[in-house]
Amino acid sequence: MPNVHDHATTLHDFDEAWAEPRPGHHVRAIRRAAERLRERFAAGPRTVSVRTLELATLPYPSRFAFQGAALSPAPFVVMTHRALLVQFLRNGELKTLLFNPTDVVAARETPYFARLRSVMPELAERLVARVFEPIERQLAQHGLRPEDIDYVAYDHFHTQDLRPVLGTSDGRFRARFPNAKLFAPATEWETWEDPHPMQRAWFIREGRSHVPADRVLLSRTDLQLGEGVLLLRTPGHSLGNQTLFVATESGVWGSSENGTCVDNYSPHESALPGLSLAARTLDVDVLLNSNTPELAGKQYASMLLEKTLVDRVKHAPGFVQMFASSEVTPHAIAPGLKPTLVHGALTSGRVVTARRPAVASLSV
Repeated sequence: MPNVHDHATTLHDFDEAWAEPRPGHHVRAIRRAAERLRERFAAGPRTVSVRTLELATLPYPSRFAFQGAALSPAPFVVMTHRALLVQFLRNGELKTLLFNPTDVVAARETPYFARLRSVMPELAERLVARVFEPIERQLAQHGLRPEDIDYVAYDHFHTQDLRPVLGTSDGRFRARFPNAKLFAPATEWETWEDPHPMQRAWFIREGRSHVPADRVLLSRTDLQLGEGVLLLRTPGHSLGNQTLFVATESGVWGSSENGTCVDNYSPHESALPGLSLAARTLDVDVLLNSNTPELAGKQYASMLLEKTLVDRVKHAPGFVQMFASSEVTPHAIAPGLKPTLVHGALTSGRVVTARRPAVASLSV
């Protein structure tokens, strides 16, 4: 496998905090480390551009979406899954990253969703499950080709099948992004084929089989991919969960699936029935996306890391700029479960289509 250090700079800001064994000390150490990194990152250079690519909608149990706190009889919410197109400078050279370019057709074979289809009436699935334009067509709208993608990364590997994305050495799958390398957390990569039983329903077992090793950049630490772009460990939702942070014209943003919307990160300010009450009763600062509860303590700390590192929403400062990779969006099948605020899209800068060396850093 190629060396990740040839493609990113390793960061060690959180090493001591993640190693702290005492739960209370651990949470406080994570928050302090995030405060220190935020000060440096927010004052540094920005990304070149960020765009949102909508991929699909999907039903998701409301009890998972809000840690069982939402007071609604609706069994499901509807989430919109999106990829982010991010361009940045590394050593003066333009790089293009796709974050969460899920193959939505292959993702239907995720065990949980395959079983759900067997019990969900076909009409109900039709009403909820929508697929947007193919990602190649959306890239073309920004003047880019699949060959222009340098890197892909995912916040975690739930529902992912990498074979149609990166291709396979046995020739069964042709790569959608033939020049892209994958940033992959080593812990998640290594446990994919035999995950914790509470994780099994969310992994496509064969989803990384025969993916060429020379396409994969394994890492065990935090990474700075380039100017204005971080990939930080945020374990909890899965063992190797990671969060993308980007410095943009509107401040620092993060993207992951530790939470399903802004209400998870600011439950005390949430207008969703039940969330504020639950947060006060439990005396907690965040509510988890809780479909995989075995690492809940780490996920709580990870969400505090995310909440601390990003900026506040300017027109609603009680909420933070955490853009859920699968964001709960209003839908008729989920009455009373409309998020207080829906980010919907993340846009910054101007997409560069010409392949040329960048001559200057885009600094704040």
